[in-house]
Amino acid sequence: MSHNAVSFMEDHLRNLTVGHGFWSLHVDTVLIGWVLGAAVVGTGWVIGRRLEEGVPHGIQNVLEALLEFVDDQVRGILPVEDPMVGALAYTVFIWVFLMNAMDLLPVLLLPKLAHVFFGIRHFRSTPTADPYTTLGLALSVFLLTLYYHIKHKGLWGYLKTFLVHPFGPYLFPVNILMTTVDEIAKPLSLGLRLFGNMFAGELVFLLIALLPWWVAWAPGILWSIFHLLIITLQAFIFMVLTIMYLAMAATREGDAH
Repeated sequence: MSHNAVSFMEDHLRNLTVGHGFWSLHVDTVLIGWVLGAAVVGTGWVIGRRLEEGVPHGIQNVLEALLEFVDDQVRGILPVEDPMVGALAYTVFIWVFLMNAMDLLPVLLLPKLAHVFFGIRHFRSTPTADPYTTLGLALSVFLLTLYYHIKHKGLWGYLKTFLVHPFGPYLFPVNILMTTVDEIAKPLSLGLRLFGNMFAGELVFLLIALLPWWVAWAPGILWSIFHLLIITLQAFIFMVLTIMYLAMAATREGDAH
């Protein structure tokens, strides 16, 4: 790969950043994530005010079919009735899917527009290709699982799992270590899985963009079709794992049997 190609890749993998080090903020990630989140909320509000009884049509039909699909997933996994989990899973799927879908835009479109209209040199369009987004989402899920652990088992019941799981009370030092690693691994794997897949997809689009336009269009279309499956699957996996982690947290000792 030539020096110009390397510079091109590095240049387009930089975020619009404010601040330095730990206190840095990726403005493009936050902006697009919040705009898409507002679009989800706004669309839901508008459709909610225009609900039609009988046979729905248009976007209402799509959203209701998706709602039934998500509700089936929640009912099949969650051991207790909890409306919040269904609403959370539905929101997570749509929001993550939309953030993933930004990767299907022409890779140079938003950076070019940002540069032309605002003089911004670096701008990345896919929030989930940024580990700050995916790990932030995973951390939110982790905090919710802590809440559900304490809600359904009590504080002592949750802490007791660190002492007796998985080898019984006599090996509590090993239990504490293994359970702590397991608890930390869940949000890390949840966030890094989504980030890794979306970052890899972004890299492929950048590599395709390096090709001459009369060559790039064919692999670009083929990869976009394949990547559409990836972004949908990753949103689905993130949603299902979120439900599973909350279901595990809501399961009391003895309920699993």
